[in-house]
Amino acid sequence: MGRSFEVRKASMAKTQGAKIKVYSKYGKEIYVCAKNGGTDPDMNLSLRHLISKAKKDNVPVHVIDKALDKAAGGGGEDYSAARYEGFGPGGCSVIVDCLTDNGNRTFQDVRQCFVKNYAKIGGPGAVAHMFDHQAVFQFKGDDEEAVLETLMMADVDVSDIELENGVITVFAPHTEFFKVKSTITAEMPDVTLDVEEITFVPQTMTEVTGDDVAQFEKFLDMLDDCDDVQQVYHNAEIKA
Repeated sequence: MGRSFEVRKASMAKTQGAKIKVYSKYGKEIYVCAKNGGTDPDMNLSLRHLISKAKKDNVPVHVIDKALDKAAGGGGEDYSAARYEGFGPGGCSVIVDCLTDNGNRTFQDVRQCFVKNYAKIGGPGAVAHMFDHQAVFQFKGDDEEAVLETLMMADVDVSDIELENGVITVFAPHTEFFKVKSTITAEMPDVTLDVEEITFVPQTMTEVTGDDVAQFEKFLDMLDDCDDVQQVYHNAEIKA
């Protein structure tokens, strides 16, 4: 594909309020995943991955256990997934994934984030075709050819692999996530996965410059403040 991939690591929460937001989002996602696929991580691979990701982001065990207990109880809220697409400040493409128990409220909240930042919300599919739904893995290394050969020998469908500054990034179709992870874990036991996620990777980047930079940052902050927003994907490349 010939493109570089910059993984935006979540910055450490600077306030207790920011930490609570992170915990809340993980708790909701774990609850929904466990309710739909079962509370046993050994049987629900998506749940196992989600719990592992939450622990990497320093989510307390009691938050995870509470979400699992709530799902096991069979009660609680009835959340559904909602996805919104559009164009952010500077014309960049944006995908917003939510979990909601009130679709009308969530749509209005997300729409206001667009409207108040001179952005435009679109219909389903407005920008999704500009992204690839990919499994992404990152780890330290210096021989991407050897990694590629190992994955191909395990019959893993690899979309792309890159080496930059001593870091190897593997891209694969999102359906190959667990196959890639199990192969790396089994065949490269000394490797520590710094990133292991399913995400939307932009096919091309859009430069955001000038006054649009501050507007874009405000836009992201407003989306982050929405309780129902779980993930935001975009193709903005900030040029200060």
